[in-house]
Amino acid sequence: MIRRLIERVFSGRNLASRKPAVIPFDKHGVAANRISSCARRVTAALQEAGFSAFVVGGAVRDLLIDLEPKDFDVATDATPEEVRELFRRSRIIGRRFRLVHVLCGQDVVEVSTYRGMGAGDEGAQLRDEHGRILRDNVFGTQAEDAFRRDFTVNALFYNPTTQEILDYAGGFGDLRKRVIRMIGDPVERYREDPIRMLRAVRLAAKVGGHIDPRTRAPISELAELMHNVPPSRLFEEMLKLLLSGHATECLLQLRNEGLHHGLLPMLDVILEQPLGERFVMLALARTDERVREGKGVSPAFLFAALLWHEVLAAWKALEAEGWNTIPALAEAMDRVIAVQVEKLAIPRRFTTDMKEIWLLQPRLLNRAGRRPYKLLEHPRFRAGFDFLELRGESGEVELEVSQWWRRFQHAGEEERAQMLLPEKGGGRKRRRRRKPSQDSAPAQAGPAA
Repeated sequence: MIRRLIERVFSGRNLASRKPAVIPFDKHGVAANRISSCARRVTAALQEAGFSAFVVGGAVRDLLIDLEPKDFDVATDATPEEVRELFRRSRIIGRRFRLVHVLCGQDVVEVSTYRGMGAGDEGAQLRDEHGRILRDNVFGTQAEDAFRRDFTVNALFYNPTTQEILDYAGGFGDLRKRVIRMIGDPVERYREDPIRMLRAVRLAAKVGGHIDPRTRAPISELAELMHNVPPSRLFEEMLKLLLSGHATECLLQLRNEGLHHGLLPMLDVILEQPLGERFVMLALARTDERVREGKGVSPAFLFAALLWHEVLAAWKALEAEGWNTIPALAEAMDRVIAVQVEKLAIPRRFTTDMKEIWLLQPRLLNRAGRRPYKLLEHPRFRAGFDFLELRGESGEVELEVSQWWRRFQHAGEEERAQMLLPEKGGGRKRRRRRKPSQDSAPAQAGPAA
């Protein structure tokens, strides 16, 4: 109660007077040369023009735990129009909150104006019936901007000129302790943006720590709010989670918190199946390994792996109803994807690749005749083969099948010919159509025909 009262006392415009803790370089150790040259140029130009400008958010957090940020964001007291006038190669984007993208060659730095608390401006902030913010174009002070951010570890401001970090919410200390703590009342902040529940799980895994108990407590109770999040935003956050390098930990934590129902509704069913869980965990472990090694990862392959056993179950059920193999598989794929895109806006370019990977699976089991040679030329062969290897290692298919394909890819022509399996039934012979003879002319159709 006392903590909530303090938060209310310091809420709103009172935050404008809050003073940050100043963390000097000799305490944090992040040198300015670790900031991208584009972000340094942007902050320097804004400061020279008389504005306040800092590198903020995830970039500062990652540098403090010795990770290389994927991108650098800048926060300033300049309005989007003032930023746009200052940089020739820039453009204003966004509806919910206007931002400016500044381009330096191939690099892009996202510049945001300090956000305010929205008090006194009824039209600037729009929420739905659950409390989720739909539109938010309220500008404010740096202090207000800090307390509008989600977690303390994301509310750090780095000045490349002085190499100092400004800390309003205790994020520097929390990061040292590897704690993910919500700024403000967790229930209210989750209602503002339910995606924060996913971010809490992802960030805890990323920093190698845990979620603060008070921050974690409401998650299972508010998990239903995930159904109100637009599918496109849900897909974007899910992709970040799966490609974080800690997907295995995140997925297990999502299930523990009950959040997976809003992402992959059938995932809990898949993980209850021994073969399904083994297959999914193996796919996630491989993905984490590739991300940590700096190798590329295909989102389509990963989603194909997550949904494969649901496709497999639907496929077998249709075959039991009398469907032929390939039509049954095609129908199963369409049904599973249709369910998923209602909650998770998986782009068509990914679902197309997913289907090709799935359709290759029955074809890879046929190792006779000219079929293996044709499959090697398939544009998705490598992805299909990697998928087959996962199935073999998880015990779903005979391991010998994927081993055969690995050898066949690199074998010479003579060895390949010897590796081919015999056609079933001695091979199918093409039936020649007989030409009708004059003696066997067709009978004339009667009136009933």
